[in-house]
Amino acid sequence: MLKVRFLGHSCFTLSDGKHTVVIDPFLSGNPACPIQADELSVDAVLVSHGHSDHLGDAIPLSKRCKAPVISCYEVVGWCVGQGAEGHGMHIGGAHRFEWGRVKLTPAWHGSGIETPQGVVYGGTPCGFVVEMGGKTVYHTGDTALFGDMELIGRLNKIDLALMPIGDNYTMGPEDAVEAVRMIKPNRVVPMHYDTFELIRQDAAAFSRRVERLADCTVLKPGGTLEL
Repeated sequence: MLKVRFLGHSCFTLSDGKHTVVIDPFLSGNPACPIQADELSVDAVLVSHGHSDHLGDAIPLSKRCKAPVISCYEVVGWCVGQGAEGHGMHIGGAHRFEWGRVKLTPAWHGSGIETPQGVVYGGTPCGFVVEMGGKTVYHTGDTALFGDMELIGRLNKIDLALMPIGDNYTMGPEDAVEAVRMIKPNRVVPMHYDTFELIRQDAAAFSRRVERLADCTVLKPGGTLEL
């Protein structure tokens, strides 16, 4: 069994009862996050790209929990330079950890890391196909719709797809429906919407649009789903 918890924006935890990983830990400063960063204990920190609303608390979490940041090589290198632990990867690569397997997928977005000295190169943004607790979860990361989503769905039996619907910075609801059609997951949870006014969306309307393609669960921040 795998327990999936939504912590607002694009942040989720995946727990198999023994291990917990967090994806895109935007906790501090996230108006939708229902917990404090120091309430979370994890075995790994997955970061889809370097933007602050995804990198978030990755470094302090890594330091406190002695958990590796798992991301593209450039993001991990920057985090390690700030004192975090890290495991660098790149698009198309996979690695098996004690708690499960991660494969990095493409994502059409940017990845600059904002620092007081300016924006640092953050490599290539990514998504994750995570195998954990006998289930497969595809977190698309921040992305536009792209044709290779069909290939990702064909090569992996996706139990749950986590995908943005906010528009403006990522694909919106219409493109996300097409993404579901291509990926063919068993279940879908929308993300990256309503955190800020610019990405406000009607998640219930999206759910109705995809219900003939996959089961869709709209999670409120703090809500959980068991697979």
